[in-house]
Amino acid sequence: MSAIAQALTLAQSRIGTEVGRSDWIDVDQARIDQFADVTLDHQWIHIDPERSAQETPFGTTIAHGFLTLSLASRFYYDAVPRFAGQVMGINYGFDRLRFISPVRSGSRLRGRFTLDTVVQRSDTELLQTHILTVDIKGSDSPALVAHWLGLACFPPRP
Repeated sequence: MSAIAQALTLAQSRIGTEVGRSDWIDVDQARIDQFADVTLDHQWIHIDPERSAQETPFGTTIAHGFLTLSLASRFYYDAVPRFAGQVMGINYGFDRLRFISPVRSGSRLRGRFTLDTVVQRSDTELLQTHILTVDIKGSDSPALVAHWLGLACFPPRP
């Protein structure tokens, strides 16, 4: 049986199950400030702790939603193993993405992945959809939930 056929069989058996959880990542003010600098998004709710403490319901600064989303790749590497024979993975985008709760400076985040669908697109590609839930340590509500599509790529058969 080919590597892609074995991967498809394995993936189909995991549909609807949580396939991995990442390590926790600290989202401190330094990380938020660095993200603001890289993206040129210096909105005060992200970079001004004093003003945020006085003028927001959060009591401190909050991370950019896109900072939280940008950690998805790291979460994936921590949590979801590659298939035997897979040569690369390609981010294929999102079908749905919702920012549920703000991420306060000093929070810890992790990603949880549930396999939703898998389809063989070609002799070398499996298209998977994972439901990504980004947890905030100590909170009952996640930071975000997304339906994330990715291609698992295999070498052509000789």
